Amino acid sequence: MSLFDTLPDPGAGRADQSRPLADRMRPATLDEFVGQEHIIGPGKPLRAQIERGNLTSMILWGPPGSGKTTLASVMASKSRSDFVPFSAVLSGIKEIKAVMADAEKARRLGRKTILFIDEIHRFNKAQQDAFLPYVEHGDVVLIGATTENPSFEVVSALLSRTKVYSLHALTQEDLLVLLTRALETPERGLGHLGLRISPELLEEIAISASGDARSALNTLELGATLARDGVIDKEAVADALQRKVLLYDKSGEEHFNLISALHKSVRSSDADASLYWLARMMKAGEDRLYLARRLIRMAIEDIGLADPRALEQAIACMQTVHFLGIPEGDQALAQLALYLALAPKSDAAYRALNKANETIEGTAAPAVPLHLRNAPTRLMKELGYARGYKHAHQEEDAITDMECLPESLAGAEFYHPTTRGYEKYLHERLVYLQNRRKKHGKSAD
Repeated sequence: MSLFDTLPDPGAGRADQSRPLADRMRPATLDEFVGQEHIIGPGKPLRAQIERGNLTSMILWGPPGSGKTTLASVMASKSRSDFVPFSAVLSGIKEIKAVMADAEKARRLGRKTILFIDEIHRFNKAQQDAFLPYVEHGDVVLIGATTENPSFEVVSALLSRTKVYSLHALTQEDLLVLLTRALETPERGLGHLGLRISPELLEEIAISASGDARSALNTLELGATLARDGVIDKEAVADALQRKVLLYDKSGEEHFNLISALHKSVRSSDADASLYWLARMMKAGEDRLYLARRLIRMAIEDIGLADPRALEQAIACMQTVHFLGIPEGDQALAQLALYLALAPKSDAAYRALNKANETIEGTAAPAVPLHLRNAPTRLMKELGYARGYKHAHQEEDAITDMECLPESLAGAEFYHPTTRGYEKYLHERLVYLQNRRKKHGKSAD
């Protein structure tokens, strides 16, 4: 008996009411498939491949519940191939080699094998490399599914031998189609129960699923078990939902997408958007101290000296969050996000440091000028340490014309303040100091 003989038929058992609704309602054909028109719509290359049964290895990249597994199953069915589902969570090199050996035998007998690898990003480099010769020789058509960006999670050698298709989260309209179909289909769905639900509540389920078909169907199935006299009412839906399921993975790409959206909203002075993205992350369970650290960074990078109080507020917020915890500390985070969004913006200090670093990296490191050195010993004084130093507090307005940069960098400018917020005053002060130093210099001449 080969490995393929032990695997269940993807289309079998769908009428078994003991199976989850999401599994029973899994589309078996392209006509049943909902969404992803951008890759499997009429005239699209992937659809043409599927209809011809001439598939090549590919990576399906998309959020949970967007149809990756279903699409792979439909492809296998359409191409009359052996479909081998393979879990990156449960399998290692030994299992990979066993599957590949059977696939190679099947190819010699004229049978195609589609190897579907769920969560391919969980395989390490050595495990992914193990697929390469079999993909190259055509022993298998590899279809990998991942919720993570393949550019970062799939080895380049395997990536170069596959085509990446990006799947989108299903729209609210897509989910409503699936939910309605599940309610009306008697054999595989809930149609035999004759359930009723208002369009508004069905829409609430669709919205709460955040583009995840599996989540939407699971909620509907739970709501069906809570129905009273054949009606899925508001209370049943509320109990089924418990709380909105948000697409989020604190170690994955969506984590970075959301923090990027928050940062850019603050930088763009959009208070409402800043609050929304912050709330999204908090609702999904993000570490509050992580959010505080990122808001501190925004206060430094994007506001800087245009409002020096922004950093003070950010540090105070971090301490408040640490002291109060959840949920009381959440209000401090919201308050800080709004403050930062509404504050005047300047990255002049950020750019100044970058420019100073570039200068340091691009030039030799000159010695500290003698007049800026301390001279605690007689020898150091004899060598000229501290000679020519001018003590600012002994000068008019505490301003000197003394050059504090090495001679090779004399006159270099790094900080160019804006004229926004408090930095407008700093700009005026800088111009004043520059003019006074020039005047001192002329007087010395």
